[in-house]
Amino acid sequence: MNESVFELVHGADNPRNSEGSFLPTKDGKIRFIYTRYTGTSCADHASADLAEIISDDGGATWKDRGVVVARGDAANIMSVSLLRLQDGSIRLFYLEKRGLSGGCMGCIPMMRRSDDEGESWSEAKRLIPHDGYFVMNNDRAIQLASGRIVLPLSIHPWRTGGGLRPGTVFTLFSDDNGETWAESQTMLTPDFQTEASAGFQEPGVIELEADKLLLWIRTARGYQFRSVSCDGGNTWSTATADLNFPSPCSPMSMKRDPATGTLYAVWNGTNRILYPVLPSTTPRTPLVLVRSRDNGATWETDRAVLLEREPDHGYCYTAMLFHGDSLLLAYCCGRQGNGFCQLQDLRIRKITLPELWKD
Repeated sequence: MNESVFELVHGADNPRNSEGSFLPTKDGKIRFIYTRYTGTSCADHASADLAEIISDDGGATWKDRGVVVARGDAANIMSVSLLRLQDGSIRLFYLEKRGLSGGCMGCIPMMRRSDDEGESWSEAKRLIPHDGYFVMNNDRAIQLASGRIVLPLSIHPWRTGGGLRPGTVFTLFSDDNGETWAESQTMLTPDFQTEASAGFQEPGVIELEADKLLLWIRTARGYQFRSVSCDGGNTWSTATADLNFPSPCSPMSMKRDPATGTLYAVWNGTNRILYPVLPSTTPRTPLVLVRSRDNGATWETDRAVLLEREPDHGYCYTAMLFHGDSLLLAYCCGRQGNGFCQLQDLRIRKITLPELWKD
């Protein structure tokens, strides 16, 4: 049904290999850029650069290209999204973390451009001029049919005395291929916003039809939440719980197969009627795949595919790439507890889609 293709396992002076994004190139290769940590710490703010592996056989095998974007004087760079624009050029989005005056940590979305299929990258461009702790997950950037680029983000204000407050979600968009950017008119703030809550976190977005977008949001309320925009991401409906996606406080990924139009979603399904009940030391298991063949109106949760189920591991921060009749998935797959971190290791899995569902 599916096969585990490749694993990036942590080791000496490489305590974590974390989330990334795929890019198919015009010569038939597949690039995958991810966050490679160095030193001894696997914490989110620890030292990390962007490294790359390349496959020339459709994702069956991979070769290491090493670091392709160094962090420079930043503390950390992570959360990669790769996007080919309609004009053929490529954009690399990521987050740059650095300390600010007053002891706060800033987290700013950055962008680079490539005109040679990812062989080289331009200097970094900062996308938001003001400081803050902005979060955009890996593999999130999209371009609409209209040409607009849309980035889904959350902003976490700094807490007095240190730490971050609950998140608020918005979108960043560009109508000139990334030269200039604007923030959405709507800021999505949950009605359960308290100092103790997670708020709205780690959103993702997909285009359902011309300028109609679906946004999903990580929460600690037992479900992914959802919101809809009918104007290309400038304004958003009130976010509500999506009963199709019962979920721990963990991100979801969703993409459309360009060959068939089918939508696929990957997340830590927790519906104990539909998915196996597992004793677990971490909420980020199991990992399941579902599809929608009616543009998200309904989801075939009764035919969900169980991808991973180890109870002492966590599976999260998934990147997706459709390649022929296959789906490539890359996600964190580390052990949890006893000195291990569920974000330490990265797995790439190749799935032959026609074999999953016998229609």
